[in-house]
Amino acid sequence: MSMIRPGNPQDERVLILAPSHRDGPTLATVLARAGLITKICGDMQELCHDLSNGAGVAVIAEESLSDPREAACLPAFLERQPPWSEPPIVVAMAPRKGHGRGSQALVDHGNLVLLERPFSSATLVSSVRSALRARRRQYQIRDHLLEHERNEARLGAKEQELRQLNETLERRVRERTAELEEVNRQLVDEIRQRQEAEQSLRHAQKMEAIGQLTGGVAHDFNNLLMVVCGGVNLLERTNDTAQRARILSGMRDAAARGEALTRQLLAFSRRTALTPEPIDLPSLLEGMRILIAGALRGDIVIDIKMAPDLWPVLTDPTQLNLVILNLAVNARDAMPDGGTLTIAATNATLEGSNRFALAGEFVRLEVRDTGVGIPPEILDRVFEPFFTTKEIGKGTGLGLSQVYGFAKQSGGHAEICSREGDGTSVILYLPRGEAVAQDNAQTQLSRSEEKGVDGPHRILLVEDNDAVAALVQEMLEGLGFAPRRVANAREALAALENDQNFDLVFSDIVMPGGMNGIELARAIKRKTPEIPVILATGYSAALRHANGVDGLQILRKPYDMDTLNTALREAWGGRESSKSITVS
Repeated sequence: MSMIRPGNPQDERVLILAPSHRDGPTLATVLARAGLITKICGDMQELCHDLSNGAGVAVIAEESLSDPREAACLPAFLERQPPWSEPPIVVAMAPRKGHGRGSQALVDHGNLVLLERPFSSATLVSSVRSALRARRRQYQIRDHLLEHERNEARLGAKEQELRQLNETLERRVRERTAELEEVNRQLVDEIRQRQEAEQSLRHAQKMEAIGQLTGGVAHDFNNLLMVVCGGVNLLERTNDTAQRARILSGMRDAAARGEALTRQLLAFSRRTALTPEPIDLPSLLEGMRILIAGALRGDIVIDIKMAPDLWPVLTDPTQLNLVILNLAVNARDAMPDGGTLTIAATNATLEGSNRFALAGEFVRLEVRDTGVGIPPEILDRVFEPFFTTKEIGKGTGLGLSQVYGFAKQSGGHAEICSREGDGTSVILYLPRGEAVAQDNAQTQLSRSEEKGVDGPHRILLVEDNDAVAALVQEMLEGLGFAPRRVANAREALAALENDQNFDLVFSDIVMPGGMNGIELARAIKRKTPEIPVILATGYSAALRHANGVDGLQILRKPYDMDTLNTALREAWGGRESSKSITVS
């Protein structure tokens, strides 16, 4: 389900351009029945004009692009869009292979959906709704950028006012000593204004963090949608009670993870007072795994190590989320060439004789990276407010000071250890809390079982997400194939080395472990060029990059069983084999 609520009706419109007098009203009727707002445009100029005034998606018949002058109008309009805007374009193509002459002008547009006619009403409505969700996210990013600019403007005005007051302060003290009481009152007002400015800056920092997460979170949402959409497709095709139970369980897990991710994102957009409560740290970190991964890059591996008998911690969960996310972002910036982010926690009993004079039972939480480290001459200053080594516009200098203040306010302590070239560790001591009731049904992730099924068509499935892997295995088995699942590219190469009887490799593109799906495909082509490779992704940047790799088939997540079966047939079409591909 969409986590982005509809906004302005003007921005929700579906613009339709079709030269045939019948096609336009037909498309509008189908979409209107699905509850969508439509408008039929008379020509390409009207379409571009309406897009500039606000619209969700444009549905264009390919015949509308047959005139070169008309076809050039839309790409020129798209080139003038601001950085946040990439209007979705759905092109209804004539039934043929490849791009038509008209749609070729839009092939470089990153938000293009091609529907080959004839297509069903459900396909059209699903494609348009998916495009609308993407457009709503763009409008949300636009709103965040505007809010960020307004915050900066307000902050700049306050800083300018402070500068003017400071310039006149000494003169007023010298010339009007008799008005000392009035000057003191002004100083109190200045302190209050500075505190308000700092609060606004912290709020802007939260919004910036959410903006950085958008691309990665979209990838994870597509994985969750893949489980739900594919599960619905499978439920329509099977009456097996056990299989339906497994599919429904995976769909429930995906919905729960999507709900948890949305709850985490909303927490960063609110101001909350520090409200300590007992927290089960392993459950919290497992729930944050998607959020942390979205803040990192694909070349950074997350390693969470929790002591088996770990105590609960007594602190504010929202602030703890923010602290862990800030430390993860700092670790990402310290590892420009990739590495490992380790989050470890153990129990610690302190007797008060330590250097920070703490006594009692604490949980020692360590966030460690393998990055460039911190020079010793500035190590003692990293917890100071507004101290930063990042470029202007890349950091505020409040992240680590917030970490230190959070630990102190929680009744614990924070320290940092680092050596140049050998990474950095930030260690928090948080007080022990009372026992927390665990809800295993919500905190444990669903795990797929590897199946060693022998069959005429063996497929090596490479997918790091357990829920997506379980769903795709069910889809492949439903199509009559025998999948074997591995979690990353290195395991896939090892499996191919030990077993030469795989008929095809089906891999995700974005994966941890230092090797993505594109690099895996190239390695397979070098060693065993006779094995076809199909790649899948829900991450738009990875999809654009993969489209430049020759000879590879790309599936966009989420996909259904028909799309998957078609891709398998096409992959085998260029390979000589005596085996026939059938759908059970």
